[in-house]
Amino acid sequence: MTITAALSENRNTLVIQVDDKFDFGKVQSFREAYDKLPDTVKVIEVDLSQTEYMDSSALGMLLNMQKSLSDRKIEYKITHCRAQVSRILKISRFDKKFVIA
Repeated sequence: MTITAALSENRNTLVIQVDDKFDFGKVQSFREAYDKLPDTVKVIEVDLSQTEYMDSSALGMLLNMQKSLSDRKIEYKITHCRAQVSRILKISRFDKKFVIA
């Protein structure tokens, strides 16, 4: 598994699930996950439940996603983080730009 994206039944939430490594090798597939986003989507959830490693390029990908969709009113969530990944997000102050649950 690499990166998968799924719309909720009511089509207002897109869940992007990342596998064990969230790094530069995932740039293209991460971008493709939200590239053709339906207008109905109001929430993007990035599920990191499987992610054991992330680097600075992963942080950049998250910020680029927000920037590329900045013309839309979307809530961004990062969910199910393991302790190590959660620490990286907090140290990087991502809790100021994303809901981390």
